Amino acid sequence: MAPVYGERLAEFSRERLDGRPVPDDLRALLIAQWEGRDDFARLLGLEFFEAGELHPFLDTDYLSAEELADPEMRAVNAGAARMAAHVKLVAKGGKGWVGYWLHPDEPTDPAWRLIGLDTEFTLWHMSGSTLAEGAAAEQSGYQDEPDERVAYGQLAGELAALGLPLSTADFDALDDSEYAVDPEKLMESLIEEERARLGLG
Repeated sequence: MAPVYGERLAEFSRERLDGRPVPDDLRALLIAQWEGRDDFARLLGLEFFEAGELHPFLDTDYLSAEELADPEMRAVNAGAARMAAHVKLVAKGGKGWVGYWLHPDEPTDPAWRLIGLDTEFTLWHMSGSTLAEGAAAEQSGYQDEPDERVAYGQLAGELAALGLPLSTADFDALDDSEYAVDPEKLMESLIEEERARLGLG
């Protein structure tokens, strides 16, 4: 691997994953984007964050000064900022953004859990044990092939041909286990804590 990518991967890890090792499939997808290859992006619909891009939970630039000063909005923003410690988004894709649910109470085996965040700031559960699997599962609902199981198998075949094999080409075999900690409930409780801290009834 060229040294330039080693440093870029380390920077991506520090900025997006709190310094955790970059999973193999994510490494391959990042390097493809950095090399200007769009084959994976075309199949998976992912565009990875560039250095310095704000996590959506931390980006308040779209709010007016009046909105930023509103106590209810301040509570929501503070709760969202706390959620960013556990919702490690790495790419734009799906209904908004995708990444990993890395709450400390989640079991470390199986691998990191996947999570999505839509543009209405609703968190959703993604199937699969790797980001590539999760993105392929999401994309299988948007293919010309109406049966998402068949579409997923076709995507898995194309990814394997590009050197990125998935752990399964069987849609029904994807890891779909529930989270140990419900992200939506945690988000609500964090916002309530911030509302209480601000004295909101």
